[in-house]
Amino acid sequence: MAWSNQTMVNEFILLGFSSLGQLQILLFVVFLVFYVVTVIGNFLIILVISMDNTLHCPMYFFLQNLSFAEAGFISAIVPKMLVNLLSKNKAITLLGCRAQIYFVFFFGAMECYILIVMAYDRFVAICNPLRYTIIMNRKICVLLVAAVWTSGFPIGTIQSTWLLSFPFCGSNEISHFFCDAPPVLYLACADTYRFELFSLIGTFINLLCPFILILVSYICIIRTILKMPSIEGRRKAFSTCSSHIIVVTLFYGSASLTHFRPKASYSSGNNHLLSLSYVIVTPMLNPIIYSLRNKEMKKALSRLLSRTICF
Repeated sequence: MAWSNQTMVNEFILLGFSSLGQLQILLFVVFLVFYVVTVIGNFLIILVISMDNTLHCPMYFFLQNLSFAEAGFISAIVPKMLVNLLSKNKAITLLGCRAQIYFVFFFGAMECYILIVMAYDRFVAICNPLRYTIIMNRKICVLLVAAVWTSGFPIGTIQSTWLLSFPFCGSNEISHFFCDAPPVLYLACADTYRFELFSLIGTFINLLCPFILILVSYICIIRTILKMPSIEGRRKAFSTCSSHIIVVTLFYGSASLTHFRPKASYSSGNNHLLSLSYVIVTPMLNPIIYSLRNKEMKKALSRLLSRTICF
């Protein structure tokens, strides 16, 4: 099919919250606070775990990588969004859009798989405690994290390169606050069926399959915990998993609702709140959940603050 109004697009316009007028200044302040809290919180977790020897174990090693993924994910989106909230020029170049899509998929995939690794760690610790140190040795932990990091490269590269290879005709205005795949795909004037099918299969493999594996792990964990004779033992076992369960629920709940939809179902403004939930709110809550609900983290943070004050 020939497209008479096909044009060479050199940039996109991120409409985002432009219709809100002066309220954009208020949103800038709110989102800036969220972003600063998220980045500081996640890097504080990385710092505390690195400096405290009592936290040098697989669970906290994986938590460091989760915190890095969260900080990277939000940093791929929010800085440009903050600039757009205060600027009249809301354009983003094709290269900038491709980079944003790449890092969103890279860090998103990384978070999916690190959550699986963390679930597996809890599964071994609770269901096979006598062999925990043998199974989760340093070499295995490093290999698991290396696999997590590697998983993001092909996903981000294929998605960003293929998506921006489509011709775009007519408007170059994206009704969103960042270059997400669905709104960019909405502007394409070509047959995107294969890309949508590939994205759906990729989402199933990288989102649903990890969730299913995590679910199976926790079914086994809960069965093991319920068989424990001691109430105190059951309470401690549940407490070691509670933070991870909350984070998994927040992440997969918002991400699955956002990505499991076809191109035709995307419309202007219908997805902003849902996107904000997994772009800003969830990354900010994760360090709070892991620090406030974890006694070891709170003790390590107190020791770090005490050393800093004394110094």
